[in-house]
Parts: sequence; structure tokens; C-alpha cells
Amino acid sequence: MIYDIAHRTIYKYDAPVASARCAMRLIPRNDRGQTVLSHRIELSPSAEILNERIDFHGNRVCEARILKPHTKLQIALAARVAVERAPPPAPALTPAWEIVRNAAYASDSLAASSPAHYIYASRFAPLFGAATHYARKSFSPGRPILEGAIELTQRIHADFAYDPDATHIATPIAQAFERRRGVCQDFAHIMIAALRGLGLVASYVSGYLRTYAAPGQARLEGADSTHAWVSVWCGPEFGFFDLDPTNAIVVGNDHIAIAIGRDYADVSPIDGVIIGAGDQDLDVSVDVKEAAI
Repeated sequence: MIYDIAHRTIYKYDAPVASARCAMRLIPRNDRGQTVLSHRIELSPSAEILNERIDFHGNRVCEARILKPHTKLQIALAARVAVERAPPPAPALTPAWEIVRNAAYASDSLAASSPAHYIYASRFAPLFGAATHYARKSFSPGRPILEGAIELTQRIHADFAYDPDATHIATPIAQAFERRRGVCQDFAHIMIAALRGLGLVASYVSGYLRTYAAPGQARLEGADSTHAWVSVWCGPEFGFFDLDPTNAIVVGNDHIAIAIGRDYADVSPIDGVIIGAGDQDLDVSVDVKEAAI
């Protein structure tokens, strides 16, 4: 499947901003069954300095400095990505979760691909007893890790309500867990914390999700949004597999990964610093559609 992606972010400021510096993680990754065929980021006003680098987790980061005063900043990404993921193995064929846990603890590598980076508590995915207890129901002794992880994905989907008004970026996940409400970011963080509480390796994935119009309705431009899901390490033989607790599915060709990290703090689409005063308004639109070739 080949997708055309358009992602537009607009900041409007109450007072002129003298200068801005930002880091953008918007360009999809070139791995895990994805190939970026083309990409372009445009800023208005234009940046005097624009650099691209790869961060520790393998994410593509564009850094920009805008030195001219402005009251509006628009950041637009256009990308074309080919996605062809291999299906996951039969869950029953993956190792027992205890074996995978022990292999993660035994890892002596600090390379970017090492599971050691995704096994400990992090800023937005702290360990807490309620999540660990919740996960245990899916991981009986000797159960294959992918079986348990898929069941946990399905349970989160069944037990938690999607409610964009229930939380915000600073809401502790323990509160979202107690309320059983939140958005994809909350569900991903809860699942990560639950898995790590058992000593299992899980990372946070930000990306795009292809959506479909309801029967009989036209597809709306800009109706897609950024998304978040979880990547679970199934041992050195099988590696990482991605699961989407918001939709209770194994990640397939409708998901396009942008960035991977310990939690949202590592993969924020746009962050930075502005020199100015006053409030700001933010508007984001995303459109993901099959490429017309």
C-alpha cells in the first residue's frame, strides 16, 4: 500500500513572536515494513536555519530556527510512504513471557536496538501497582508473550472508553487508568506501564492511521489524525511487534509509524521555544489517503 500524507500545523499568536526554534518529528520512519518514497516540510515564515538529523531512537528530526517576527507559524508536511508489513507469527509460537523478561534483563547491549532502553519506567509511563495487577490477568505462567500482549490489547479496548475530553497531555496515566477513559496516547502509556511492571519491554510509537468513511458517506479531507500505539519485544528471535490498544488490533498496513521512544516525551511531533508573550492557538489537520499512481 502506498499512502500520500499531508500534515499541517498552524500556530497563531496573540502578540508578535520575535523568533522561534523548533524540533519536528513528522517524517515517517524508514523501517519495520515502511519505505519513505518522498517527503517535504515547508514552514511559513521560512526558516533561516533548517537541519535534519537522526536521533538516538532512529527517528528523523528536522530542526528549524525562525529569526523574523511573526504572528502565525504554519508547518506543513507532505510525504509518500509505501507500507508492506509481514504478518506476525502465530502468537502461540512466541516464547513464554518469563523467558522474554529474563532475556531483556540479561541484555548487555546499549545499542539503539537494545531492549534495555524500553524496560524501565519513564516520564509519561511510570510504574504503578494497579496497572501491573491489571496486566497479570493476561500473563499466566508460561503463556506465550504475544498471546498475552494481544489479550491485554483487547482488554484495554474493552474496558476503557475513548473520550478526548477526559484527559490532556499532563494528566497522569494513573488517573486515566482509574477513570477508564482517555485517548490513544493514554491507552498506549497505560499498556506500556502495565507491561513494564511485569518486567517486559514495550516502546511508544507515534504515527498516522488510515481511516475509512462510514458506509454511504464521503471521506472527509483532514479527518485523519496522529495516532499512538505500542511495540512489544517478543525476544531476540522475534523482535518487536506493534499492537494498537485503542482499536484492539495488531498493527498492519493501515498504520504508518513516525517515531519510536520510551513514551510521548521522546516522540512529540513538534516542540521548541518561542520568544514572545501572550497566548497561542493551535490547529492541526492530517490527511492520509491511498496514493493515486
